[in-house]
Amino acid sequence: MDDKSTLKQIHGLVEEEHELRRQLARGEISSDEEHARLKELEEALDQCWDLLRRRRAARDQGQDPDAEQARSVGEVEGYLQ
Repeated sequence: MDDKSTLKQIHGLVEEEHELRRQLARGEISSDEEHARLKELEEALDQCWDLLRRRRAARDQGQDPDAEQARSVGEVEGYLQ
């Protein structure tokens, strides 16, 4: 996935997050449904941002950014801050 596609996916996930909050406010979904989907969205966003950072780092180091692939949720979420 190239940078443009990754950014497009990030924007789509953020829009879905906003829509979930609107649906909750309108009473169309429960808070449990919102929380479950938000967790999935946050994990997907973390994966996208991780991939984008690694692609940019590879490019800055003169390496092929296309060689970078998305890491698993467990790997991305397991990073120590």
